[in-house]
Amino acid sequence: MTKIALLGAGGKMGVRLASNLKDSPYEVAHVEVSEEGRQRLKTIVGADCVNRDVALGQADVVIMAVPDRLIGKIAHSFIDVVKPGTAIIMLDAAAPYAGELPNRTDVTYFVTHPCHPPIFNDEVDPAAKNDFFGGVKAKQHIVCALMQGPEEHYSLCEDVARTIYKPVMRSHRCTVEHIAIMEPALSETIGATLCLALREATDEAVRRGVPRQAAIDFMLGHLNIELAIAFEAFPEGKFSDGALYAIDQARPQIFREGWLERIFDPVAVKKSVTEICNPSQAA
Repeated sequence: MTKIALLGAGGKMGVRLASNLKDSPYEVAHVEVSEEGRQRLKTIVGADCVNRDVALGQADVVIMAVPDRLIGKIAHSFIDVVKPGTAIIMLDAAAPYAGELPNRTDVTYFVTHPCHPPIFNDEVDPAAKNDFFGGVKAKQHIVCALMQGPEEHYSLCEDVARTIYKPVMRSHRCTVEHIAIMEPALSETIGATLCLALREATDEAVRRGVPRQAAIDFMLGHLNIELAIAFEAFPEGKFSDGALYAIDQARPQIFREGWLERIFDPVAVKKSVTEICNPSQAA
């Protein structure tokens, strides 16, 4: 039986993972430094924590459910404890892509991240429709990258990823750089920023007298069809001539020329993940 050491098991993400690993085909040793986290894990999952070095020394797989800014520091603190051939799984590409991991060639580094449940889905169960984060009831896709290690470890780690993020539909094999481009650049720098801009625009319409619920319903309804057209989920749909005219007029007012090139520039992506891992270095 594959032995997993789950670091940060009592944290918000750790508890999610521990819940999905419960009753799985893996033997899981839970590790949590805070008493609050240990109690949370015990209450929600019913699991007890064990000594960190004992868990790490016996582990075939280590899952680091810890904040990005701590991954490098924590990895350096235990790298001499794990046995050769251990697969170390990280849940985000920031620290690996920023070069925060210790140099040890006889262990595997694997990165996986959830795509989260898609906007366009076939969920009918209310619990699944309201599982916006995923990993509980709603189906989601995931991305995976084998940063270093033998090819056979890709299958091992992907199977673990499918378990901790279940229920999973597609699993996309990527590189660590691909995942860093998708987060933070694509999903956060652009996606989250534009989502907040949409909320700010909706609030501005309300400030100008539009009834709040009417503005929210109007925006969310239009986003549904507009995203379906933009991402070809509604192939027969198309923007009206009026919408196309409004888009052409709005682009130069909202976006600076060259904005995509600046955000996706490899230097900018590396700078972003480095600052995520080391907030004190942020300009």
